[in-house]
Amino acid sequence: MSAGQRPRGPIEPGDPLMRTYTELEITYLLAELAERGRNFGLLWPSATTDSVVDGRVLVRFGNAPASTVINLLALLRSHDKTEDDTPCDS
Repeated sequence: MSAGQRPRGPIEPGDPLMRTYTELEITYLLAELAERGRNFGLLWPSATTDSVVDGRVLVRFGNAPASTVINLLALLRSHDKTEDDTPCDS
C-alpha cells in the first residue's frame, strides 16, 4: 500500500498485503505498538515475531496474526491525529 492510499477497513490475515511485510518490519511495528499503546495502558511485553509461514510473518501476540498488530497501530495512529489537547467549552 502506498503512502497516499487509505485502507477501506481492517486488514484481514489472508490479505495479500501481509506477504509484503518482512520479519524486521513487523518487529519495528511491534515496537511502535508498544510505544503508542503505553500511553493508553496497553502493554504487550511478550509480543515478538515468531516465524514466517507461507510468506506471512507470524507474531507471538496472544493468538493474533500480524494483521492485528497493523490494525491496532492504525487505530492508535488515527487517535493521535484526531486528539485535541484543548479542554472542551461545555
